[in-house]
Amino acid sequence: MRTQLIAFSFILLSIATLNQSQAQDQEWRTYGGDLASTRYSPLETINGENFSELELAWEFDTSSFGPGPEFNFQSTPLMVNRTIYTTAGSSRDVVALDARTGEILWMFRIDEGERAANAPRRFSGRGLTWWDDRSDKGRIIYVTPGYQMIALDAASGGPIENFGLNGIVDLKQEFDQELDLITGEVGLHAAPIVANGVVVIGSAFRAGRMPTSREKPKGHVRGYDARTGNRLWIFHAIPQAGEYGNDTWLNNSWSYTGYGGSWAQMTIDAELNTVYLPTETATGDSYGGHRHGDNLFTNSIVALDLTSGERKWHFQTTHHDVWDWDIPSAPMLLDLTINGKTSAAVVQTVKQGYTFVFDRVTGEPLFDIEEVPVPPSDIPGERLSPTQPIPVKPPPFARQGLSEDELIDFTPQLKAKAREILSQYRYGDIYMPPSLAEADDGTFGTLFMPSQTGGANWPGGAVDPETGIMYIFSKSDVGRMSMSNRPDRSDMDYINLQLRTAPRLTVDGLPLIKPPYGQVVALDLNEGEKLWDAVHGETPDSIRNHPALAGLDIPRTGQDGRVGVLVTKTLVIAGDGGSYTNADGEQEALLRAYDKLSGAQLGSLAMPAQQTGSPMTYAIDGVQYLAVAIAGSDVPGRLRVYSYEP
Repeated sequence: MRTQLIAFSFILLSIATLNQSQAQDQEWRTYGGDLASTRYSPLETINGENFSELELAWEFDTSSFGPGPEFNFQSTPLMVNRTIYTTAGSSRDVVALDARTGEILWMFRIDEGERAANAPRRFSGRGLTWWDDRSDKGRIIYVTPGYQMIALDAASGGPIENFGLNGIVDLKQEFDQELDLITGEVGLHAAPIVANGVVVIGSAFRAGRMPTSREKPKGHVRGYDARTGNRLWIFHAIPQAGEYGNDTWLNNSWSYTGYGGSWAQMTIDAELNTVYLPTETATGDSYGGHRHGDNLFTNSIVALDLTSGERKWHFQTTHHDVWDWDIPSAPMLLDLTINGKTSAAVVQTVKQGYTFVFDRVTGEPLFDIEEVPVPPSDIPGERLSPTQPIPVKPPPFARQGLSEDELIDFTPQLKAKAREILSQYRYGDIYMPPSLAEADDGTFGTLFMPSQTGGANWPGGAVDPETGIMYIFSKSDVGRMSMSNRPDRSDMDYINLQLRTAPRLTVDGLPLIKPPYGQVVALDLNEGEKLWDAVHGETPDSIRNHPALAGLDIPRTGQDGRVGVLVTKTLVIAGDGGSYTNADGEQEALLRAYDKLSGAQLGSLAMPAQQTGSPMTYAIDGVQYLAVAIAGSDVPGRLRVYSYEP
């Protein structure tokens, strides 16, 4: 009897110890850290005093995952039940790793052959999703390069046999349009999102700057049963006949125009049973002469009922887009107090540098949005919207519009050369329309800033739900729209194809515009005010080693890139978007920590390549870990995991 009591006491002690240990764990269960896509963690063991002292706990090299290495590893991993889950390598394998040591627990790979080789969105993608309704050990759900959805047992890595057909759902089917299963142009880099038993899947296509045809696949969004894989609903982002919004497509243009779906990360409010979609531009990115009208629901944030897929509300951030300013990142959910009233808010950043803030229940703007007159187009057949929506608050987080004041000014000679280049293009305010590559006024097209890639891009921002402050990386570069009639290349009247004789947008190899080229920006969303900005990234080698700048003291310029940020209890963390040569002659990039309130840089860590995936953090047994994906021109994708143990 005494032996049994001792054994029973040992079991109770073990259970209590395990529960106490796991209580110290902090997980990262979705791509954005939570369904609200805040990219926020309350962890504070890693702080400004110890950040530069973090040690590399382990590193995962993706080189052997796929037929060849990948040099743009964009995944943000998950950490659930002390296990890291991530996509990896050029074949988008799924890997489970011990979150403390990096030991490989299991790996899943599917050979899609020509289907993957023809895919428009290949390689490792941006991640996966976890689902657990407590009836099994959890599921990992992801989308392959060939656009198939696969559900895996989170413990073993084996396919869930009763999900779809042996764990696989072919997303090219039940798509309300005919697509070839091998060559059909559709895929997805984004991670799926799941809540309340529904998985929501978007779609992505090839870049649309020079489409071969005005007729392209449509970017429908679908909801699936997370247990069975059965399709529950479909939302037509380009409304079909009789559907709301169809009248914004004149001359029956909805019937042949493609794209317009959601290639970015999505967000869910599980209590409201609502999924929020950011949508993209329709075919083609730079010319809308074949699709007159505002073109709903492109370039919009759309709130759908998670169970039925029915539209609750929407807001279009760009009417009839011809700048390729689709919405690239997940909406963020938090509560804000504006003018003394607390509201459940949804925050959407866009490439242009604007931040739109809405009541996420009703869709009503929480800061005024004005329809501002914009210039018309003189391209034959084009009919732009006469106005565009611009939020009164917060102020833009990106540099907008182009003028001589924005040009490089390191020396008078460089400034003069930049003026000469600028004079050969049209330029002006942010909504300056695209123009012809051979215009009557002798110009070679239109220059604009931000470029087609932002501003901000797919990593988006992060918000602190405790303070209502948003943090986002913003880059500055110049885009060009030079429209040409090329019937040998496309059946569209015009595509974005500049002439070989057009001036380059560099000045003796230097950027056309002056720095900064990359910044981290903080916006107070309760007040609608900018708090601070900080130059982010080192000065590129192409600038620091340029002979025209020898002997000049050039302040740190920052670098462009696609950089995601992480917010913790005290820090904003982001890695450089490009590398540089350090004092030892080695290529490196820095992972930086900023003070949340002031923007002061508090610490940094040297990495062998730039950040390519957004960072995340987790804790096990009171030890905080910091994980970030990196890659470079000669550095295949790696997941680096740092730790600090007090």
